[in-house]
Amino acid sequence: MTGADARARRERIVTLAQDTGLTGVDELSERFAVSPSTIRRDLAKLTADGRLARTYGGAMALTAPAETPLHRRTAQSPDAKRAIAALAVTRIAPGQTILLDAGSTVAALARALRGTRNDLTVATPSLTAVVELGGADTVQVTCLGGAYRPLSHAFVGPLTEAALERMTFDAAFLGTDGVSPELGICEADAEQIRLKELMARRAHRVYVLAHAAKLGAAPFHAWAPWQPGWTLVTDAAADPAQVRALRARGVEVLLADPDVR
Repeated sequence: MTGADARARRERIVTLAQDTGLTGVDELSERFAVSPSTIRRDLAKLTADGRLARTYGGAMALTAPAETPLHRRTAQSPDAKRAIAALAVTRIAPGQTILLDAGSTVAALARALRGTRNDLTVATPSLTAVVELGGADTVQVTCLGGAYRPLSHAFVGPLTEAALERMTFDAAFLGTDGVSPELGICEADAEQIRLKELMARRAHRVYVLAHAAKLGAAPFHAWAPWQPGWTLVTDAAADPAQVRALRARGVEVLLADPDVR
């Protein structure tokens, strides 16, 4: 292997770290078909050059990527999101009171609920979910107001949290920017993570909706740890190693098949 090959590989490692926030030695070794020791040397070089920061078992980008606006996220993996939403609908019983988080995959669930006749009560801080469910005759919608975040088309902050403190739910469906077997679920800032943790505490069952590309991704540094009884709903393209690691942590993992209509 030439020096040019090594330099090109290192540039791609930096790009991957910037895209996902975190890269692991084993993942990189498999991706580039080189030994783990070669990857460790690459990471050591990139760290010495000030381009990455080392972590246990891998490396992370020095600066977090910018949060992607909701309208751009909606266009990513649409078939997987529809399949995840369809599977999530099967976990909702008639007459239940449910909580929908912000995010494009949870918005797909709201869209799927329009065609059901479940006589549901839905609370959500997401304006997108409110719009999706606004014309559904059998769904009563409560919008949880607060400080508006244009990037996610949703509300956060003390007023949103105060409203949640006065409600309970049969189930909560959470979105996330990244999923780690060790760390939990990821968001762009602590305010969003605090809201998700409160949502989870107010619900009898908690479902995290995340398409396969988010498994192993750690684009930001705010995390909510896994709690007993949480379920991850993802799609069949999920990395089997990630799924095994999540199940070993006690997380129930449901795999939706985008090819099933």
